[in-house]
This record gives sequence, C-alpha cells and structure tokens, in this order.
Amino acid sequence: MSRSIVCLTFDFDAISLWMARGMLSPTPVSRGEFGEVGARRILALLKKFDIRATWFIPGHTLETYPQVCQEIVAQGHEIGHHGWFHVAPSSLTREQEEAALVRGNEAIRALTGSVARGYRSPSWDLSAHSVELLLKHGFKYDSSMMADDYTPYRVRQGDVITADQPTVFGQPTALLEMPVSWSLDDFPAFEYTRTSGFLLPGLANANLVMENWIEDFLYMKETLQWGVTTYTFHPQVIGRGHRMRMLERLIARLRDERAQFERLGDAAEEFERGNRDIAPA
Repeated sequence: MSRSIVCLTFDFDAISLWMARGMLSPTPVSRGEFGEVGARRILALLKKFDIRATWFIPGHTLETYPQVCQEIVAQGHEIGHHGWFHVAPSSLTREQEEAALVRGNEAIRALTGSVARGYRSPSWDLSAHSVELLLKHGFKYDSSMMADDYTPYRVRQGDVITADQPTVFGQPTALLEMPVSWSLDDFPAFEYTRTSGFLLPGLANANLVMENWIEDFLYMKETLQWGVTTYTFHPQVIGRGHRMRMLERLIARLRDERAQFERLGDAAEEFERGNRDIAPA
C-alpha cells in the first residue's frame, strides 16, 4: 500500500529570529511578537483538521511564551529542538554549540517531560561538530539538510571536501535526516527583510506559492510508493490573514489527494520500521 505522508512543521522563532541578527529596535522585535498571534491561529486551524504537527522551538521562545507553548503540547504536537537562540551552529564554537543543545533540551524537558527526539538547525546551517553532538545527546533525527526531498537518509560523518580533489564521503551514522527545502519554506517566499547589505523581497502571491507546494506533493505521490513531503512554516510569516487562508486551502487540497498527515518524528520512526535504508556502519 502506498503512503504519501505530509509533515507540517512550524519554526516558532518569535523574537529570537530578529535578536540573533542584532535587530533589537521596537519594530523588528514586534515582528517576532506577532509569532504568538500566528501560533494561536495555526493551533486553531490544526485543531479544525485534527492534524498533529511538529513545532521546532528555540529555548528562548519556550521560556518567553510558555502559555502558548503549553497549548502546543496539550494539542498533541511534537516539540523539536531549534537551538537555545536562533543562531546558526556554524557561527559557534563546539563548546557554545553543545551548551545551546543542553540548555534547549532542558527547556523542552521542563515543558514536555522528555528531551527532543528531533533537531532543526537555526538557518539550516550545521557546523563541523553538529552531527557528533547530536549523536552524543541522543537525537534520533535531524531536519536541516537537502540531499533528498522525499526520502529520509542517513547523516554521514567524516566527509572530506576539497576544491582540488573529488569529494570523499564519510560513513553513515544512526542519525536519520528528514530533508527540507527552501522551496517548501514560507520565509523566502513571503518575508520582506531589508538590512544595510541584504534585501529579501518576499511578499509573493500566496496562491501561486501554494500551486508550487501542491505540485511538489503530487510529484511525490505519482513517483514514490512511500515518501514524505515536509513543509516549513514560521508563525510570524504564515500567520498573516491571507496566508492563513491559503494554508487552509493547502491542507484541504492535500487531504483531498489522500495525504497522510504525521508528526515528523513519527514519520522518521515509520521509515525506520520499514527498513527502508541500509543499516548504519
């Protein structure tokens, strides 16, 4: 029997997204604050469709907005690790990165009673130490990389990448990758961001973006017996009125196409049970 799985994932970055970029004035902070408004709208929509999703939440957000995070857990959604603060691990020392992993997990344990089984790197940028640290701290899956689109795969350690020689790939590990894509992320499509050296225009037509997102799912459904389409949303982005209407239409269309909605960690476990990958070395 074919299984066309959809995982709706929400990166609840809130204020930490802008603070990590040094944007501390009232207006960018208020953009982060809107994430709480968006989160409540999303919770209502998921409840309407009886869907369980995965929320990747920085520890800073967990402790700044405890009430809405408690509501996320109460509705049966998975909480994934998204750093302590929205800072890319590649910008941290090994010690700083591990401290953020530990502190973030402490916040997740305080909320849910257990540490996270899944990790998503802020900005989808891992460091040279990330895989080692994720394995050390017992994570089952990562959702930060893009070497596939619909099929989970084993994360490697020990790649040797140089400009003057062919790449030598390292050994697969027990850590499972649940791949992502910028094309299935709301932020580059919708969020207008301007700094002194950078412009992200965003503000795309929501219905046109939805067409792309549906077509990605349909391609998976037509070509694979088993696959996972992972969408990445940010409450402060998707939570705007016209985008919430689009998200509702997207969910309804995917349901009409017989998508099976699962939390990301559950999809990872299903993949493992199906022995759909070679055993790690």
